[in-house]
Amino acid sequence: MKFWQLSSKDIMLTAKNTNAIQVEEFLPLKDSVVVHQMEFGERLSHAGLILPNDDMKNAGIRPRWARVYAIGPDQKDLQVGQWIYIAHGRWTRGVKIEDAEGVQIVRKVDNKDILLVSDEKVEDYNMSDKGI
Repeated sequence: MKFWQLSSKDIMLTAKNTNAIQVEEFLPLKDSVVVHQMEFGERLSHAGLILPNDDMKNAGIRPRWARVYAIGPDQKDLQVGQWIYIAHGRWTRGVKIEDAEGVQIVRKVDNKDILLVSDEKVEDYNMSDKGI
């Protein structure tokens, strides 16, 4: 199943950025949502506790915030640039692309597992501290 479409003129592998796909135009299909800026690193709780990097570990089972990079033409609920809170594991593995803004890692998310939407970046503390 395809989630986005790139034409052959939009894709070039370069020696300077191995494994990065050069992209001029990126259009997801149907109502697909593609995100970037998803954080997996160390976090700091409200109480000042350092929560270690939890990527690929059982301790990392939690929702995450990500910024909407691109939406398909049928997507009416979101806009590019908004921040969305996604249920744990409801995204694809990252694909490294290079666009006009530099190297990005993009992921397609499952639309049914978008929990919250924000127009501004939300600090990713332990969400139980916020009563969520």
